[in-house]
Amino acid sequence: MHYDLLIVGAGPAGSFAAELLARGGAKVALFDGRPEGEPKACGGGVTAKALKAWPHLLNAVGRTIDELDLYSPSSKRLHLVLDEPFAIYSRLAFDCYLRDRARDAGAEVISEKISARKIKRTDKRWRAKSDSGNEWSGSFLAGAEGANSGIAKLLVGPLPPSDMEVAFGYRAPLPANDVAPTVVAFLPGWVGYAWAFPRPDHISFGIATTQDAFEHQPLDDLLWQFMTGYYQQCEGENVRFWQAETSPERERLQAHLRTTAERYAARIPGLAAQTWDKRKACGDDWALLGDAAGFADPVTGEGIYYALRSAELFADAYLRGTPLSYERSWREDFGAELRRAAQMRPRFYGNFWGAPFTERMIEFARGHRGVKRVLGDLVAGEQGYVDLKKKLVKIAFRPV
Repeated sequence: MHYDLLIVGAGPAGSFAAELLARGGAKVALFDGRPEGEPKACGGGVTAKALKAWPHLLNAVGRTIDELDLYSPSSKRLHLVLDEPFAIYSRLAFDCYLRDRARDAGAEVISEKISARKIKRTDKRWRAKSDSGNEWSGSFLAGAEGANSGIAKLLVGPLPPSDMEVAFGYRAPLPANDVAPTVVAFLPGWVGYAWAFPRPDHISFGIATTQDAFEHQPLDDLLWQFMTGYYQQCEGENVRFWQAETSPERERLQAHLRTTAERYAARIPGLAAQTWDKRKACGDDWALLGDAAGFADPVTGEGIYYALRSAELFADAYLRGTPLSYERSWREDFGAELRRAAQMRPRFYGNFWGAPFTERMIEFARGHRGVKRVLGDLVAGEQGYVDLKKKLVKIAFRPV
């Protein structure tokens, strides 16, 4: 069972690469080792930038979002009506959609778990063996199995904890009255943010923060405050998200949620600028895609756009017969922006004029249409970090 390419990992990066390569005539084996019905831990947000680049993504079962509530660390609210809507997907539905497209294009989808310790390079071929004893060989190996990629550790070494972020949360029921706003709330006193993303049949709640800043119990307590406040707001109460006070209503809500919510957790790459400078994503007969390569926004943790774009760039390089050009392609296409985001992360979550930058950013936007428009572009994925703070300050002091 010999293939041109062995792609390990059937998330967005692996499946999209398999589809494009198979359509281009390559013989592809796509390994999906995730247990059936188990979704990846992820908020599932797909930016407007991604939807414009690949409109077929709208065919997946999801929810299109054209309004968003942003909250500052002190719970100041900014309501955004988005010029460019984004989408929220169940990762189970989204990944299945992309995997089915790969299969329809001619890739062979193999439901076997492949671990890096059972991958060997011999006689100019990669050989991969599953836990069940089956074996496959390929001329090229692509690792697309996420932030904890064993293939990445094998080929380029492990990332230090400072280059990783943590996301955790709960999948919880939709409110009984079906009022379910999309919310992003910056954390008080912590690096990162909380989210509430409504999907067709449930809400994904979560917190993303750096691994260095991660403390499970206080952050879990903070998330429960956020979740409880969210449901109270859905029921028409005027409450702040970040309050630890108890009340009969809050206790009732929390008791109900603790019997219905399903917990999840995941690691996300959040590479430092110096890591972007030296870490490679390909070699003569191998490549890393998506999270396995570290391709995620260090400020927000968003990685689906970069997973799909890296798959596209790699497939193009491979089909042109110049797979090594993939390294130059991703650096020129989005590498500089991710490196800049890494430099911006301490400032984005730092202080600005005596308050958190996220607090000032929302304060400015509440009183200025131009700043509000820039934040909408940031959510859509159209506004980069290179000139974000400079643009916000310039617009904030321009007459309304």
